[in-house]
Amino acid sequence: MTYLKVYDEIRKLLSDQQYAKINGYGPSYFSFNQEGGRCPECQGEGVVTIPMQFMSDVTMVCEQCGGKRFKQDILEVRYREKNIDDILNMSIEDAIAFFEEGKEDAAKSIARKLQPLVDVGLGYLKLGQSSSTLSGGESQRIKLAYFLSLSSENRKKEKILFIFDEPTTGLHFFDVEKLLKAFDALLDAGHSLVVVEHNPDVIRSADWLIDLGPDAGSRGGEVVFAGTPEDMIARGDSFTAQYLRR
Repeated sequence: MTYLKVYDEIRKLLSDQQYAKINGYGPSYFSFNQEGGRCPECQGEGVVTIPMQFMSDVTMVCEQCGGKRFKQDILEVRYREKNIDDILNMSIEDAIAFFEEGKEDAAKSIARKLQPLVDVGLGYLKLGQSSSTLSGGESQRIKLAYFLSLSSENRKKEKILFIFDEPTTGLHFFDVEKLLKAFDALLDAGHSLVVVEHNPDVIRSADWLIDLGPDAGSRGGEVVFAGTPEDMIARGDSFTAQYLRR
């Protein structure tokens, strides 16, 4: 969410609520990375670490904020009955529906900027989920969502070569289809993609394949085929070709 600059708009929206204005809570008060609104006990982490002299350190939920990372006064600020903790614990899909129902242009802008995350199969993530908990494939898709969120005018100014390493890892096949549509959107904007992948749907969708083999590890590393997916199915004899023919 921070990568797409959406959190800035959410903080601004909350700071515009009447209770926040009365108490002088600016956008920075709704950040757990800055002093002001974050819990002073856990420094906005939601947990505290207790050092143990002869054992591993123990991590416990912060007693002062109950793991919500903000001061109680900040949690009293609500937008459509939701405070900052409620919003950060929403899934991206739920957050889009929530902000789309808002009357403010700012709320609809937030929903619009979150949509690319759903388009690349990340609608299940929470808004406040830490980047340290993301897999490599999820991190790649967040960056992809960022470029999809840019205006078509900006994307046309600079053509980029994207390199993705196993971006479909852990994805349901419905989400793989979403990811392929996102790839198509980048290609339509004039960008180029190199994808390292084993997923057959991605392989079949490629314009050009480079198949390395003939086996794995020390028995691999050679180019055993280069061409279109149709050519591989017709005349390839690698493991990949055999699998695609089936």
